[in-house]
Amino acid sequence: MRRRPQPIVALRRWLGRTPPPAVLAVLYLALIILGGLALKLPFMTRQTISLSDALFTSTSAVTVTGLAVIDTQYALTFWGQLVLATLIQLGGLGLMTFAVLVWSALGLQMGITHHTYLREDLNQTSYSRLTRLVWTIFRVVLMAEIAGAMLLCLSFMPATGLGPGLWHAIFHSVSAFNNAGFSTFSAGLTGYATDPVVNLVIPALFILGGIGYVVVADIHNRRFWHGWTLHTRLMLVGTAALIVIGVGLTAILEWNNPRTLAQFDSAGARLTVAWFQGVTTRTAGFNTTDIGGLHDSTSLLYMALMVIGAGPTSTGGGLKVTTVVVMLLATLAFFRRRTEIWAFGRSIGLDEVLKVMALIAIASVLIFSATFVLIASHEGHFLDISFEVASAFGTTGLSRGYTAELSDFGRFVIMVVMFLGRVGPLTLGFFLATRITPRVRYPEGQVHLG
Repeated sequence: MRRRPQPIVALRRWLGRTPPPAVLAVLYLALIILGGLALKLPFMTRQTISLSDALFTSTSAVTVTGLAVIDTQYALTFWGQLVLATLIQLGGLGLMTFAVLVWSALGLQMGITHHTYLREDLNQTSYSRLTRLVWTIFRVVLMAEIAGAMLLCLSFMPATGLGPGLWHAIFHSVSAFNNAGFSTFSAGLTGYATDPVVNLVIPALFILGGIGYVVVADIHNRRFWHGWTLHTRLMLVGTAALIVIGVGLTAILEWNNPRTLAQFDSAGARLTVAWFQGVTTRTAGFNTTDIGGLHDSTSLLYMALMVIGAGPTSTGGGLKVTTVVVMLLATLAFFRRRTEIWAFGRSIGLDEVLKVMALIAIASVLIFSATFVLIASHEGHFLDISFEVASAFGTTGLSRGYTAELSDFGRFVIMVVMFLGRVGPLTLGFFLATRITPRVRYPEGQVHLG
């Protein structure tokens, strides 16, 4: 009988006893490093880039953020852009999908705790359904990105030619569905600010990718509204509300700003740009106008939207929409002196509220610490720096033009924020989902709050 090599045995043992999110965080790091080294190959770039440039770009791609320190159009060759698109696709699949794939591919048996967490996180009742959901995810990704690329060809091919137009369409479809925000155009999508196809297809892709695979599967498999789970209802209502707020306030605040909406003469063009920029802010990070030209009030609004982010088990980052919705429901219950939190005829458990509190607390500490460190080590406007940190945490990719001003240390800080913004909340959620029954109960004490 042939014995397996000792390193393989040791690896399987380590994977078997290590929590899936922790393993996958390591795999994310490995993917970032490999991506950075790949981008350093001579045929990947048209000009020499530093290791810092390569690692920052790889981190931004794997975490589907979109912050860039190099010009994707002119600095990268076709092969470099292909590597970038591959990193975006792998990063956009998400931790939970990777968990099922890795564990299934290696033939590992999940422990009860790991299995339970993954099953509950993806809202499934059995491991077989969990596996089916993974293949559903692949089908959704494939169909959405192919359809998106075909439609985007209608806009990109007439402007750039047959071959380049096809590649621009494929790249933007992958980038949009995975909420990455990378573009193969130096000026982003500003040249297509009023193009009807771009303004419909790109938002459709990143909204579909941002609401989460569980929601997509729920909508596809269950009866309208009453058959949907509480998570799906909260996610859809929260997403709709944030879209209305983002688009409406963008139009109101920027209507007469000559650097953004007011550069367009017609009301229809202004509303089109307000639609695209207001809806892309939470997750995708594309731009059809000058982000550096936004009013301070609009920038502050966008920071809040970026920190909120997309949905759980989606291609987006941030705190997640359902986290904020549960926080608001808990606050409302407190002021109404209710002892139970509920929505749409379903109650929300105390453990979920505690998880929300922990996620918001750790996000606040991370954002504050990163902003403080960057302000202490860099010259620059407070709003520009804090906007950059919020964009990195929400893995959005919008910038007021400050990314190029970062030192190597500043890039490292932003890379850490991008990584934790994508990986950290889910990893924390794993440990929060592991219930530990206390052996000792203490008498209740009084603490004065507020």
